[in-house]
Amino acid sequence: MNLENTSALVTGGASGLGLACAKALVAKGASVVIVDLPTSAGADVAAELGVRVTFVAADVTSGEEMEAAVAAAEANGPLRSVLHCAGHGGAVRLVNRDGTPGSLEAYSRVINTNLIGSFNVLRLAAASMAKNEPLDGDRGACVMTASVAAFEGQIGQIPYAASKAGVVGMTIVAARDLASKLIRVNTIAPGIFDTPLLGRLPEEIRQNLGASVPHPARLGRPDEFAAMAIHMLENQILNGETIRLDGGIRMPPR
Repeated sequence: MNLENTSALVTGGASGLGLACAKALVAKGASVVIVDLPTSAGADVAAELGVRVTFVAADVTSGEEMEAAVAAAEANGPLRSVLHCAGHGGAVRLVNRDGTPGSLEAYSRVINTNLIGSFNVLRLAAASMAKNEPLDGDRGACVMTASVAAFEGQIGQIPYAASKAGVVGMTIVAARDLASKLIRVNTIAPGIFDTPLLGRLPEEIRQNLGASVPHPARLGRPDEFAAMAIHMLENQILNGETIRLDGGIRMPPR
């Protein structure tokens, strides 16, 4: 699917992987709506990226707010691409060190954002795309974000791993469901990437994390994630697939 002069929506687009995706879409000639929380730098990022980029403050778990974001993207033309990068983690253990059970509230927050939010974004984007005339054989394409934690979650990652495993499980079902609408759905499962979250860690820890990757022995770069996302949008035969983007790493228990 040719992305030039198309409309795209990127959640979590104010920083990290989402920002890299927004930049890559602009470079391809697309008009981009960045979706992020009101507390994010989304407005400044949109102004910096140029006139084809706008910012909509929204929580991906809100039907009403995401409907407004999709409408903003439709104002630029038929919505053809969605890159869903929004999400967050949170440490929860089944039994805490003091013997108390893990927090149901903390678990629910991560599931709500990462899994329910993914479904919310996907359903609203797909409903918009289904109205489009086909372009290069597609009405639209969606790229979701999982994690290698979906396959090898570490101790304390139970809500994050469960939510990302849910995104992986959603992928082929969504692709099959939307095939009749000519809408493709794929997912990237990134390993350890150099995002603002990791940027707050001491340099020694960052280097150790990078050294744990078999090859290349470094942190992944957001632009490498964006390159894979763009390929998923452009390559029509790529559908219903989850691709690990991790340098061959397999996460240890802790």
